[in-house]
Amino acid sequence: MTMGDFRVIGLTTAQANEKLTQYGPNSLPEKRSAGLWLIFIRQFNSPFIYMLFVAALLSFVLNHYVNGLFIFAVLLINATIGTLQEYSAQRAAIALRKMVPQSASVYRDGVICTLDSTDIVPGDIVKLASGDKVPADLQLLNCQELLVNESILTGESMDASKQAEQFITDDAPLAEQSNRVFAGTVVNHGRGEGEVIATGARSQIGLIAKDVSVSGTTKPPLLQRIERFTLRVSYSVLVVIALLFTITLLRGEDLATVFLLGVALAVSAIPEGLPAAITVALAIGMRRMAKVNVIVRKLIAVESLGSCTYIASDKTGTLTVNKMTVKKIILSDGSRYEVSGEGINVHGDIRDRGGLRAQAQAIEPVLLAGLLANEAELSPPENHSSHWLARGDGVDVGFLVLAAKYGFEPQQRQHLYPEIQAIPYESENAYSASINRVNDKTCLFAKGSAERILPMCSQSARGTAFNTKAIERQMTQLANQGYRVLALASKTLGDNNTSGATLDPKSQLKDLDFLGLVGMIDPLRPEAVTAIKDCHNAAIEVGMITGDHPKTALALARQLGIADQHSVAVSGTQLNAAREKGAKAFAKLVKSTQVFARVEPTQKLQIIQQLISDGHFVAVTGDGVNDAPALRHAHVGIAMGKRGTDVARESSDLIITDDNFSSIVQGIKQGRIVYNNIRKVVFLLISTGAAEITLFILSVLFGFPIPLFPIQLLWLNLVTNGIQDVALAFEPAEGDELQQAPRPPKETIFNRIMLQRILINAVVMGTLAFLVFIWSLDQGMSEQTARNTTLLLMVLFENVHVLNSRSESRSIFKQDFFGNPLLLFGMLAAQGIHIAAMYTPGLKDVLNVEPVTLELWSRLLMIALILIIVDEMHKLLLHRHRPVNHAANMHWNNHWRKYHP
Repeated sequence: MTMGDFRVIGLTTAQANEKLTQYGPNSLPEKRSAGLWLIFIRQFNSPFIYMLFVAALLSFVLNHYVNGLFIFAVLLINATIGTLQEYSAQRAAIALRKMVPQSASVYRDGVICTLDSTDIVPGDIVKLASGDKVPADLQLLNCQELLVNESILTGESMDASKQAEQFITDDAPLAEQSNRVFAGTVVNHGRGEGEVIATGARSQIGLIAKDVSVSGTTKPPLLQRIERFTLRVSYSVLVVIALLFTITLLRGEDLATVFLLGVALAVSAIPEGLPAAITVALAIGMRRMAKVNVIVRKLIAVESLGSCTYIASDKTGTLTVNKMTVKKIILSDGSRYEVSGEGINVHGDIRDRGGLRAQAQAIEPVLLAGLLANEAELSPPENHSSHWLARGDGVDVGFLVLAAKYGFEPQQRQHLYPEIQAIPYESENAYSASINRVNDKTCLFAKGSAERILPMCSQSARGTAFNTKAIERQMTQLANQGYRVLALASKTLGDNNTSGATLDPKSQLKDLDFLGLVGMIDPLRPEAVTAIKDCHNAAIEVGMITGDHPKTALALARQLGIADQHSVAVSGTQLNAAREKGAKAFAKLVKSTQVFARVEPTQKLQIIQQLISDGHFVAVTGDGVNDAPALRHAHVGIAMGKRGTDVARESSDLIITDDNFSSIVQGIKQGRIVYNNIRKVVFLLISTGAAEITLFILSVLFGFPIPLFPIQLLWLNLVTNGIQDVALAFEPAEGDELQQAPRPPKETIFNRIMLQRILINAVVMGTLAFLVFIWSLDQGMSEQTARNTTLLLMVLFENVHVLNSRSESRSIFKQDFFGNPLLLFGMLAAQGIHIAAMYTPGLKDVLNVEPVTLELWSRLLMIALILIIVDEMHKLLLHRHRPVNHAANMHWNNHWRKYHP
């Protein structure tokens, strides 16, 4: 049907106003974000916070105002950090609204007018032309040569060809709905008219916006582990407090002393410096990631990437260059050529199997046919730019780039061989042709679908036998490798005296000379194969989720190493069928493959949710609107910075600035370093806190006074230890981060090894501190002096213990002592600050401290150094039992590598 065959009327203004009231404006949904105060208040929803809050109130009741103020300061710092970490999802919906054009050509009252896109309603008739953004979902009424770029919705790199006459069911995948166009997509060629069938939130892009805006996102791995850790520590502390509380009451201690003991225990057990140290570790990781082209939008995502066990990657623009490129040429005599270079990169080459450059006599006819039966434009770089400028259909541009690689200048050749007549490409024809003057001849050139061109041919151009069966085998071979196969042909119509202008081009499309086949593909990024291999070495499973054809997706996945020869691609249709059968059938289907093709945005989200349900920590990569819901709901969303849409970037946690998949691997390494450093900080804080509790337990059990006051414990935990734990967050890589399997998703921060180390070090520190405390009292010292000595020993324990915390398994004698200069400075600063406090008027009275002799300080240091001997012995024993741990690690590796032998 042509444009003139349909008489357009459209809605009247009155009808449009009535529908505008019924359906609302053509705008995307917004999510109202929580206010700052609400976010701030939410930060107090934690067992640690409750315990500290009660401890602060008890301090005020007991007239220990300094203790209470210190604790409240900790609460405020923690809440401020948490508030800064939260980020509103509303920006993603705002970016989605930008995808809808501001105005559109619409028929109203029988005449065409330009309206604001928000005023468009269902039933309106919209006129489309090349370059337009589609303002709403339209049912096409008529169109001519209409090609629409739908990659933001479907992931398809090829322009979608539209035909108004075709009947497509509503439940067909978006990529196959050729009789409809969708809001936010772009008309690259042709024109058409369509009736609006969905606007705003009801459009396909609106449904995506709804998925992006919902508040129920997946908690990052670190938050999940911290929450589990918080609950366990809180319960343990409550049990210990209740036990000691009961013991002291039964002994007849006064209530004030009992409550003071409870406050001291709460302060001892709670790692007050942990929130600040975690934030510093994440901030350092963010800075290090920026150096490897990974921009962090949400601080918590720094660690999340290192925790991922599965990367679900988009294909188009992420693993591929998003440009159709000629990679294979098979001439009519069977000779084959490989073409190097990807996308709009004219620096490639055309060589035969032996590596020799293609000869002009053999290859030029194919190049001319692709260059002249062509409607695209390719021009050299301007203004010192290195990028060639392309305009037109992706297939046509690919042929112009092919000609440029050989040395032809496309515009010059097209001018040298002027076009007399042409048959433009139409999807229903699946070919294009042109009649040109070539030197002293009038020639016809044709290119298009091999199925359409072959029947037009009767002979081979190079004098060899025209064997259609052999050609069909070659076509099948290329198609199975994921290539789009096109054929080229030509015919000499006569000399220059022949008037090509009077010839009917279609009538000449017979008895053509078959020139050869061309295999086109959206090629892989050169670095993608290595990056996938690195992921597998790090025991991370990689899956491909794309809107492309299953055969193409599977072929590329095999080249990448994502799939093997036994793998199959699962289509969106199969996913729908499995969901109808039930949750178990859907889960089984998702587990059966790493390649998902012809997948729609909602299905991509369903796949991600299923992977999370299966226990994976999932990272999702993408660059289009169709990726936004999955990016938003995954543990970590990774958007491409160069080719990515605003929607994808705003929905993501991380942005890869160079669109290089290998940058993700470096990001994973940095994420694992961050998590390791956080565990080092947790080990330092919890083991020293546990030592303090051990000290209190021993004192209570043997009937001694409180060994340290709450204010002294806060000084230990926040000041002296606080300097060191922040410095520990700056630890560099240990070197084996990418050789380790991902942490099992259900593993807590405390694994068996860390628990062993905490218990051993806590018992040693607590027992030695208790012995020093009772020794001091036995020497006739006052309780204040004994506490002063014990407090100094605990500070020295912290100084020594931070060296043990630098690695879980490596001896401190095998580490670079100066590898973290900030840590050495922190140790000296912590000790220096404490010594200075002993001499500072006012502060020494608040802390109940006093100067000590150099001899006593030296003796306490020698006691503290015992910790190094104890921890080194544990590491030695751990090293001897390494084969057992290694076997478990290999079992975990094999679990993730089951598809990658």
